[in-house]
Amino acid sequence: MDDVRKQLRDAAAEHRPDRERMLARIERGMERDAVDPGASSRGRLPRPAPWLRIAGATAAVAGVFALGGYAVASVVQGESPPPGTVGTPPAPAPSSVPSPSASAGGDENAGPSAPAEPAHPSGKATKGTPDGGKDQGADRPPKKSQPPPATQRVAPDAEGVEDGYLWSDGSIDPQSNDFWAQSTLTFKTGKPLTALTVELRVAQTGGVTDTGNWRSLPADDFTVSVREQGGGLVYRWTLKAGRTVPAGEHVFAGQYNHAEGGRDAGEDTYAAEATASGRKAAVRGDFARTS
Repeated sequence: MDDVRKQLRDAAAEHRPDRERMLARIERGMERDAVDPGASSRGRLPRPAPWLRIAGATAAVAGVFALGGYAVASVVQGESPPPGTVGTPPAPAPSSVPSPSASAGGDENAGPSAPAEPAHPSGKATKGTPDGGKDQGADRPPKKSQPPPATQRVAPDAEGVEDGYLWSDGSIDPQSNDFWAQSTLTFKTGKPLTALTVELRVAQTGGVTDTGNWRSLPADDFTVSVREQGGGLVYRWTLKAGRTVPAGEHVFAGQYNHAEGGRDAGEDTYAAEATASGRKAAVRGDFARTS
């Protein structure tokens, strides 16, 4: 196929049509018609004027040349692109941005204009502070999100088992056995409490799963939650708004299963924080007994 295209290309380049010879043949034909004027009366249509015939013949010759050249060029250049294909011209190169002095028509001798502020990595310009310094807000590290209140420890700053009007103790119930145990929290308050939150944390020593909880105070006065956190169980009792705890001794208990055998409660802890007469108190303790 490449050889055929090459031959056609060479033939098209060497071809030189003899225009004078073709026009001479047309003139001879017109002279022959002029010698036999009666030809039009023998069923032929009237012939147009000589000048119109010459012009028509010239146009026909030109059309033949153009059609032939187009055909040869199509073969030489190969197949045309498929229908519907539209070429996309390359995008023009972005024009340079004129300097502020040039766009404003200022004096060329006025000196170079002040450089523009560098763009911020996000695409926005960095604004300066009134004193010309850099805005430090963009460089500040994001604030660390605080854990939700439900996962924060109760009374993290408590220093002991007693604080003012509030006293506490933690122990393992004597009815605990080789498969089940109860952690008992005992609180004494010398004043009525308007706020109270109690937390018990039972370490995961193997097979520890929740089986229930209770309190000596009315159940409707507290919101109770039990969740797994930090490799153990967390029990929490929170006094509802508008409720009060009377002065006296009160008990909270968490119950759970555990792996067979005696369980060491040395890693278990409890904590509580309370409010009475506008004064806060916080206590914290642990368990030393093994069930």
